[in-house]
This record gives sequence, C-alpha cells and structure tokens, in this order.
Amino acid sequence: MGPLRAAGWWILDYAYALVWQTRALFDRTDPASYTTGTRDPVIILPGIYETWKFMQPIVEELHNRGHPVHVLEMLERNLHPVAEMADLVTEYLRRNRMRDVTLVAHSKGGLAGKLVMIGTAGDQVRGMVAVATPFGGSRYARMIPSRTLRALAPMDPVILTLGRELATNRKIVSIYARFDPHIPEGSELSGATNIRVNTGGHFLILAHPRVIEELGTLSGRSSPDDPTCMDGMD
Repeated sequence: MGPLRAAGWWILDYAYALVWQTRALFDRTDPASYTTGTRDPVIILPGIYETWKFMQPIVEELHNRGHPVHVLEMLERNLHPVAEMADLVTEYLRRNRMRDVTLVAHSKGGLAGKLVMIGTAGDQVRGMVAVATPFGGSRYARMIPSRTLRALAPMDPVILTLGRELATNRKIVSIYARFDPHIPEGSELSGATNIRVNTGGHFLILAHPRVIEELGTLSGRSSPDDPTCMDGMD
C-alpha cells in the first residue's frame, strides 16, 4: 500500500473514531434495554479508551437479530490491565450464570476475551468474534509513554501467555483490515478463523459489512475443525 493511500486510511480511521467518541458523550441509552432476546447471549468488549457506546452500532445490530447483548459499564473506558478486565468479565459470567456466550470484542477487548476463554469461566463461552485485536502485540506500543498502551507491546507477559495458548484459538474468529495503522503486525491468529478484509483502518473496520455479516452467523456457529484464512470483500 502506497504512502498516500495509507495516509488516507489514517484520516478516515480517526474521523470515524472522533465521530463515535463524540456521540458517546451525549448518548443516554440505557444498556439494560439491550439485554432482552431469545437467541444466544453476547458480551461486548470494547477497545482501549472506548466505552461500550463506541460499538453501539454492533450492539444494536445484534439486539435487532434477537440476541440479548450485555455491556459491562464497570469497564468504563477500558483503562484496566488486560488481566483485570478479564477478571471483571469472568465475575460477570459467574454471577449471572451465563452459558453459551459469544464475546464480541474490539482491539484490546479481544485480548481480555481470550484470557477469559482460557480461564475458569471458559466453559461458559461459546466463542469470540474479535475485530482488529493485537494478538501478537503491536511494536508501536513500546514507543508510547503510557503504561496502559505499553501493555500491548509484543513482549508483554500477558501477550506472551496468550500466544502460548493455542487450543482456544479454534473458537475465535479474527477479523482485521489489510492495513491497520495501529497494528502493523496484523491480527492473524494461528488456528483461528482469520478474515482479512481488503480495506484499511483500526476503528473504521467496525462498520465494515463483513463484520456485520460475521455477526449474523453467531447463533449455531460451531468451532471450525480446520483454521481458515480468507480475504474479505472490498
């Protein structure tokens, strides 16, 4: 990808993020209104600096299709360490006695989601759809003077631990753009169903039709016997 095309994706990506971050400041939707439905339950795990409202289009799409969708307001803007975030999700699963749950995550949320899946509540989780998740970390994280972001570096202990846990990967669908300005390493995960979308963006991909298409297959999805890697639509 040429530098001008990459710069264009950077601009579009941050424009999308700015719009949804601003909208989240003013939206007063009660998240409890999404917890009704007869299909399998879903838990939303946003990325760093994001509240659940950043993923509200996905929340509404899932709820409209009959899924009870749970957002954990105690995650706030997701500044918790990955392990602490996973503990909060695990406690929520246990306290509410949830079964056959699908996790839908963005970015850092996918790391916490996988940690939940390999932990004590893993048997309560059917699988995870992770969008733009740095499963192998991001080398950019080492350059940023923020402990929260540096935890996403490739040599962080949590990243290394998750990388050694391969069996759970077959229950994960990893969706990512051909060009992600935040994760130059990409989000391909060994043993998972990997879907590379022929587009750009770390945030903008949340609105891509291929993500919505995958969300439409949540109920009844079985773990793939063979991992796949496919290119998505433009």
